[in-house]
Amino acid sequence: MEKLRKLVNEIAYTSLSSSHKLSPLQRSVIPFLSIASSLYRLALSLRRQLYYSGIFRRRRLPVPVISVGNLTWGGNGKTPMVESIALFLADSGISPLILTREVELHLNSEKVGAVILDDGMQHLSLWRDLEIAMINGLMPWGNCQLVPLGPLREPLTALERADVAVVHHADLAVEQNLKDIELMIREVNESIPIFFSRMSPSYFFTAVDINLKIPLKAVCNRVVLCVSAIGFSDAFVQGVGKIGPSFVDRLDFSDHHLFQDKDIDVIRTTLGNLEDQFGSKPILIVTEKDYDRDPEILKHLDPFEVLVLCSQLQIISGQGNTEESLRKVFKQLLKVI
Repeated sequence: MEKLRKLVNEIAYTSLSSSHKLSPLQRSVIPFLSIASSLYRLALSLRRQLYYSGIFRRRRLPVPVISVGNLTWGGNGKTPMVESIALFLADSGISPLILTREVELHLNSEKVGAVILDDGMQHLSLWRDLEIAMINGLMPWGNCQLVPLGPLREPLTALERADVAVVHHADLAVEQNLKDIELMIREVNESIPIFFSRMSPSYFFTAVDINLKIPLKAVCNRVVLCVSAIGFSDAFVQGVGKIGPSFVDRLDFSDHHLFQDKDIDVIRTTLGNLEDQFGSKPILIVTEKDYDRDPEILKHLDPFEVLVLCSQLQIISGQGNTEESLRKVFKQLLKVI
């Protein structure tokens, strides 16, 4: 399954005009992926028409609904943006409810002051008061095809209905690429406010004690192994590299992968090889998202140290609209509704 995922991912991020660079196996599956992509487009269009024509009803909640979605699979900063909005609402005295899938809601308006839709571009049954589109600044559109032939979960025209666009990992992207992304967004939605964001590392905690905060400088000049099962591991690895370790190795698993005992064996073997190579014990670093998925299994790597990197989404003020501008959008929404 892991090999299949990588095979399809390489196709998705290779332009169709450059398909000759793919392996014969990859080229042989493109026609099948293309058919599946066409069927997906048809189903997507039909579903939207059923909602927008009124055949399927869209429910309006008695509280503001903020949608956070992404056009492509994984690595767009959707989860940290949801967390950032939830913190803002909580600081404003508003209790947020985060939804990750379409469910039947029975809201107690005295307890819930706002709803945040995680993966909101797929929540069609609920009316959205504010729609935020997250975009990966390092790998924005791939081959511009719908899944499974490409990485797009919706056509780029979906940006027409977005109220805000956020280009994530902007600190790691080439400036010209960011300009190209902005130009593409403007071609679809000329007036949409565009923000640029990054993941800002805060501190580490240990897998055996979440209350033990460790400063980022603890990994400076150390050998580290980055292990992740997230949508876009490149940004995580590059972010760790900026902290200052002497050497960074990596093990990537598919998005949302649950670590098994066999994976722990592979990780332990890799750590042992790094220790032999460099003559010192390496440090294993994982994302907070991976740790939360199964905290216990990561405790089985003694005598190696396992650190969990805590990061927060941060708006980069120098490259576009400021964080205060985004907060004003939220404040205006809460004032009007």
